Amino acid sequence: MKIAIHQANYFPYPGFFHKISQADVLVIQDDVQFDKKATNRNKIISSTGYTWINVPIKKGHQLLPIMDVKINNEIPWRRKNYKKICAGYNKAKFFHLYKDYFENLYKKEWENIFDLNFETIKQVIRWLDIKVKIIIESELGVSGQQTERLVNVCKKLGADTYISGIGGKKYLDEKSFEKNKIILKYQNYNTIRYLQHLSKSFIPNLSIIDLLANMGSESGKLLKESN
Repeated sequence: MKIAIHQANYFPYPGFFHKISQADVLVIQDDVQFDKKATNRNKIISSTGYTWINVPIKKGHQLLPIMDVKINNEIPWRRKNYKKICAGYNKAKFFHLYKDYFENLYKKEWENIFDLNFETIKQVIRWLDIKVKIIIESELGVSGQQTERLVNVCKKLGADTYISGIGGKKYLDEKSFEKNKIILKYQNYNTIRYLQHLSKSFIPNLSIIDLLANMGSESGKLLKESN
């Protein structure tokens, strides 16, 4: 069994889903600390290059586990996010396939950032036709920090292979995986290049929204071939 473990980010970049496509099981972390780099924001195309879509969180929640982080709905973020997405992709070739979903998504008043991100990640996985079992980490009752925690999740689920992003080389204790007879496999992802609406020169690593709006049903196939 191959397993990928990741925080629930806000409309992540394609590489996030490429890693998932290589796994049998995806464990979504809801009980680790909020990461201000990606948990509540991401980049999409704009007429001037790229822009950020953000979900504001309540003051003082940056140090909480993701599952406890509340969205600040006093700020009109839903309308702003939807307007930015439409401005960037209304004329993209395949955006019409997804527009109704975004419209309904931003009509709902979300309370927790994890609930919003978990819902959207599951939907994107369906759009990309990725066959993977999804488990929420807090349901496993594991403990530990960094590598120890990842190893404990693998052991709990009986996984023999852990798929890590290439950035894991900087901080993972590789010997801990070896000691526990778990194969550590680093993701080999090459940025997918495609005809990108509004861009004169390709802008890599935008939100998965960009790939879907420009490539539609071909997006999943492109991801799986991007090793």
